Amino acid sequence: MTDDQRIPPSKVADDRASLTSFLDHQRATLAMKCAGLTGEQLKRKAVPTSGLTLLGLVRHAAAVERSWFRLVVNAEDVRPPWPGEVDGTFAEFHVEDADVDEAFETWREECARAVTASVDSLDDTVDFRGETISLRYVLTHMIEEYARHNGHADLLREAIDGAVGE
Repeated sequence: MTDDQRIPPSKVADDRASLTSFLDHQRATLAMKCAGLTGEQLKRKAVPTSGLTLLGLVRHAAAVERSWFRLVVNAEDVRPPWPGEVDGTFAEFHVEDADVDEAFETWREECARAVTASVDSLDDTVDFRGETISLRYVLTHMIEEYARHNGHADLLREAIDGAVGE
């Protein structure tokens, strides 16, 4: 695995800066887990009992970024980048014919669009499908989403080439 170039989250930041720096750190962790691998390796189902792949995790992260930040927070009329389901799972996890470069480009674009500066306060809320949701909740949920999937990425990367570590 490549050298760790991630910026650690601040230990003294205010709530907003703390949450966004933790989210950026989790994003960078997923990128680090994928760094240096071939397209074939990124598509490999490396754990025999699972259909997960690193590329599927990247595509899922792009879809989740789009959903929470653009659809929910910004009320944009957007569709999932890889819509539908295949065999009961989200289409983004089916990577056999996926374009690796397109997946990473989509993910990077969605992360860049997830700017929360337009929201004045972490306590500002939006109504989405009958629920009231704060920016604080969205940021916390996104950190949780990445942290969970980065655990999967750890196992996948180790099974692919033996690379371990955070």
